[in-house]
Amino acid sequence: MGEEPNDARPEPADRIPDGHAPNHQNQNQNQDRSPAPPDPRVAPVPEAPPWAPVPPADRTPETPGSPGAPATPPPPAQPPATPTLAFGPSPQASGQDPGQQPGQTSGQPSGQGSGQPSGHQPDQAPGQPFGQASGHTPGRPPGDPSGAVPVGAGVAAASGYGFPQPGPATAPGYGPPPGYGPPGYGPPGYGPPPPAQPPGPANPAQAAAIALLNLSGLGLGYVLLRQWIGAALCWLATAALLVVALPADVDGVPVGVLVGYGVLLLAAAADGFRRGLRATLRTGAAVRRLALPLALVLLAVPAGGSLAYGAAREEAREEALLARLTVADERVKSGQGLLFERAEPLYRLALATYQELGTKHAGSRAGKLVPARLDAYYAQLSAPYDKKDYCKAVEPLKHLRGLPGTVDKDLLGTRPAKTDEPLAESLYGCGTAALGVQTAEPPAEKSLNELLDTFPQSPQATRVEPAVREAIKTRSAAVDGGAAPCGTVVELRALRSSVDALPDATFAGASRETAAAVEKGDFACGTSQFRSKEFDDAATTMTQFAKDYPNSPKAAHARSIAIAAEIADEEPEAGKSLPPAKAPGGARMVMVVSNDGPGSVELLYTGPTTGKITLNACATCTKYPSSVFLDPKKVKACTGPASKYPKATLLLPAGNYHFLQKRAGTGTSTAGDTKISKTKIEPNYSYTNCLYVTSGF
Repeated sequence: MGEEPNDARPEPADRIPDGHAPNHQNQNQNQDRSPAPPDPRVAPVPEAPPWAPVPPADRTPETPGSPGAPATPPPPAQPPATPTLAFGPSPQASGQDPGQQPGQTSGQPSGQGSGQPSGHQPDQAPGQPFGQASGHTPGRPPGDPSGAVPVGAGVAAASGYGFPQPGPATAPGYGPPPGYGPPGYGPPGYGPPPPAQPPGPANPAQAAAIALLNLSGLGLGYVLLRQWIGAALCWLATAALLVVALPADVDGVPVGVLVGYGVLLLAAAADGFRRGLRATLRTGAAVRRLALPLALVLLAVPAGGSLAYGAAREEAREEALLARLTVADERVKSGQGLLFERAEPLYRLALATYQELGTKHAGSRAGKLVPARLDAYYAQLSAPYDKKDYCKAVEPLKHLRGLPGTVDKDLLGTRPAKTDEPLAESLYGCGTAALGVQTAEPPAEKSLNELLDTFPQSPQATRVEPAVREAIKTRSAAVDGGAAPCGTVVELRALRSSVDALPDATFAGASRETAAAVEKGDFACGTSQFRSKEFDDAATTMTQFAKDYPNSPKAAHARSIAIAAEIADEEPEAGKSLPPAKAPGGARMVMVVSNDGPGSVELLYTGPTTGKITLNACATCTKYPSSVFLDPKKVKACTGPASKYPKATLLLPAGNYHFLQKRAGTGTSTAGDTKISKTKIEPNYSYTNCLYVTSGF
């Protein structure tokens, strides 16, 4: 066999404007016949093995210039042959590779040729129709039917006409119509679809990068995969979380929202890992190389967002705690100037806030301000003590001292203990100031007893008894020479009530002193009222004195003053002087007093001596008629038998006397009927006094 001609290979049809390969001819018949280098664009034709059949001599292409070859010019260029419908097996079915030289055996398994996979025709030019071989005999234009014919093909095979003939294959360019033959041959739309592109090899790094990009919450893994629905879901979930979370507040995001968002991110990460494990990314190599580092960096987005949200929420919590502290401060301030009883509920609410902030939120800005607020709280409630308003300071100081029972002791520290001395001093000051004050609130005994019970060993407790005795002494002296003994006796009575309520073991002597001072004060008050012409009050005071102190040496004198005051209340002249404490000595004159009137009668008298007698009613006595024309002196009273009239005898020292008769009510007289009379008693005389009643007509 001779050498193959160095013919130019036909260009692929898709690189030629008209879509057909040109019919190349040898340009120079006298050129060097050495083999041309292979065209890299065309697959080489395999050499025929030694056992392959030799084509006939008349079909063997002769090399121009070789011995025995006719020196004829090459045939003119012909257009590509149109495939002719031929019935018979496909080239692959006969085991012959299309485009292989006649008489050659491919040496490949059935369905393969020239080392190419099944379904791909070797040496087929791009753009050439399926089912038409691109291989051709050297020196022949593509599609030339005059090429080599396989052995046994016969004339029909060579011409492309007739029924199928036995033979290994048909000539190149001939075969079944499109759509017939093995899968993969024929134009689109005929036969089964081409197989899907097989998945690429597993890429765990790429899958991890996409998963981490999705885990950032930004959906960038889906963006890299061009899965826009998944990316949109991630964006919507993140936007919804931001709407719920912002602005940050104390309560934060509900747990259900956080759990749902976390589950969504994990699901997106898992889905991104699955999709990205064998996916082929349509991005540049630089982007693929940066995907994993970028994913790791973007993990800082949720972490940083969580930290930022935590900081914002912490700031919101701090602001809320400061707002609560401000409300508590305003409550404390609003109680300033009010009575403690009215302000205490506000103080309790403020303390509850202080305690919560100082214990449960001690590290917060508000919690760190609580100690200063407690100092201000103690200062405000101790203000009355600083002003020496002891009674007003007692309740606030007791409140401050008792706070350890309701407020955390560690939070209060030593503040409650510092109130002991002020409280004891306030109790002492309030109690001693209330001694002798009848309207004191609280009364002296309440404050002093509380002092003695709470601080029995305090210096203030030892000063209570001397203070009480000093109060008694001061008021007793005021009774003797004071201008207002009645006011002093009121104080003494209040003082006696307080001393009687104090412990007997300590204040028994003070109680006796107080009682004596009160007795002396009552008598002094009555005499003062008499001298001040307050006869009614004097009569009441002295009458009560005689009842309260029947064994007093002044009881008789008090009764005399009471009688004289009663008479003087009707006849002021009778009150010119205070009745003497003792009756004068000397001779006494007899005065017989008779009752000639209906009802009993009480006769009061005052003069050198003072007293009163009571006469029983006269059963047969009546009123005497009287008129403006009747002289009272012409009334003949007590002219009947002496035994008829109730009588009483008085022994009176000489002097001027004022009489007051007070007749009891009867059917013919009115209770309280009084009559004033005046009589002068002279020595060595006896006197009669007839008491009668006249009518108004």
